[in-house]
Amino acid sequence: MLENLPVSTDTLLALGAYGALAVAYLLVIPAAILFYLKAKWNTIGSVERFILYGMVFAFFPGMLLLSPILNFRPQPRSLNS
Repeated sequence: MLENLPVSTDTLLALGAYGALAVAYLLVIPAAILFYLKAKWNTIGSVERFILYGMVFAFFPGMLLLSPILNFRPQPRSLNS
């Protein structure tokens, strides 16, 4: 099946590897960082916060892609008196 393609298998493997890295860089790792920050926001230490903010800076394009989809704003409180 792959013998009849006009491109070599090496090219297809390289494209697949680049695609997998792009998906990891733009979607998987930023989503994991966002969910981790949401879970640990109030109990995180200063060194861990510094490392996570560095990761946010490194994976900023993925954060921009996911920001319209993921909504981590606090839910409105009910004011029952």
